[in-house]
Amino acid sequence: MLRSDLSLPIVVFFILVVGMITLSTAAPNNEFGRQLIFLALALASCTAVIWIGRRRLMRYAFPIYGLTIGLLGLTQLLGTEINGARSWLYIGPLPGFQPSELAKLSLPLALAIILHERPIRGLLDYLRPIVLIGVPFMLVFLEPDLGSALVIAAIGGGVLLVRGIPWRHLLIFGVLFAVAVPTVVWPNLKAHQKDRLVVFLNPAADPQGSGYQVIQSTIAVGSGGLFGKGYRQGTQSQLGFIPQRQADFIFPVLAEEGGFVSATLLLLLYGLLFWRLVAMAGECPYERDQLVIVGVLSFVSFQVIVNIGVSLGLAPVTGITLPLVSYGGTSLVSTMIALSLAFVVHRDRYADW
Repeated sequence: MLRSDLSLPIVVFFILVVGMITLSTAAPNNEFGRQLIFLALALASCTAVIWIGRRRLMRYAFPIYGLTIGLLGLTQLLGTEINGARSWLYIGPLPGFQPSELAKLSLPLALAIILHERPIRGLLDYLRPIVLIGVPFMLVFLEPDLGSALVIAAIGGGVLLVRGIPWRHLLIFGVLFAVAVPTVVWPNLKAHQKDRLVVFLNPAADPQGSGYQVIQSTIAVGSGGLFGKGYRQGTQSQLGFIPQRQADFIFPVLAEEGGFVSATLLLLLYGLLFWRLVAMAGECPYERDQLVIVGVLSFVSFQVIVNIGVSLGLAPVTGITLPLVSYGGTSLVSTMIALSLAFVVHRDRYADW
C-alpha cells in the first residue's frame, strides 16, 4: 500500500467549506443543521470505504449493483412521490433516500469489471455494458427523474468512451440516439419536463411559469458584480425570488452575494478536482482502476456542468444538484462516497487483485 495522496481530500475540503458557507445563507437554519448531520454521516461513510479497501469493494461490485436494481424496482412499487417524481424510498424508521444515488456508485464498479474482462471488438460486445447502464437508467427515467437518469447515462458514456469505441460504432449509436429521443424519450416525459426543455430556448415565453427559475437565476448571477452584495445581502436570494435556492439553484446565491470572484473561486476548485481525478486515473497501472475513477469523474463533472449551465441559462432545468454544495443528504453522501472510491482505488493501485 502506497502512502496516501491527500491532494484530493484537500480540494474536496475547500469545496465543502465554500458550500457550507453558501448554504448557511441560502437555506433556513433547520436545513443547514440537517446538512451538518448529513456531512457527519458522509464522513463516516468515507471512513468505512477507505477501511474496506479496493479489493473488497470490487469483489462485491455486482452484489451492490444487484441491490441497487432491487431498490430501484421497489421504489417503482412503494416509492414516495416528491416534486412530481416517485424517487424516494422509506424503509421502516430509516430516513428516506434515493436509490438512484446508489446507482451512481455501483455502476462504475460493475462497468469497470465487465469491460476489463471482455474487450469490445464487435457490436455484440456492447450488450452487457448496455444492459448494465440501461436497466438503472430506465428504472430512474420512469420515476420520472430525468436528471438522475442523465447522470447515469453520463457515467456509462464516459466509461465507454475512455475504454475505447470505434468511430463507426459511435456513428451507429448516434443514429440510434437520434431516433430514440423523439420516439421513446420525448413521449414518456411529463408535461412539466417538456415545458422545461421548450422554455429553455426562450425563458421569456413563460416568465411567470416554466421560465421563472432561469430568469431569476440569471438576474441574481448578473447583479452580483465583481465582489457581490455581501453575505446574506442578496436581494434575489434573501427575498425568495429564486426557487430551490438551497438545492438546484444554489450557484446564483453564491454569485449574487459573493460576486464574480467567489463564483470563479468555486469553478477553479472544481477544475482542480477534475484535474486531480484525471491525473489519478492516469497514474493507475490497471485498467479497472482507471475506469472506476473515470466513472466517478463523469458522475461529478456532469452534475457540475449541468447545474451551473442551468443557473446561467445555458442548459434546460433538469433538477440536478451541485455536488458538495447543494442541500441534500443523499446527494452529499453519495458524492463523498464516490470520491472516496476514487481515493481508495488510487491509493491501492499497485496492490494485488
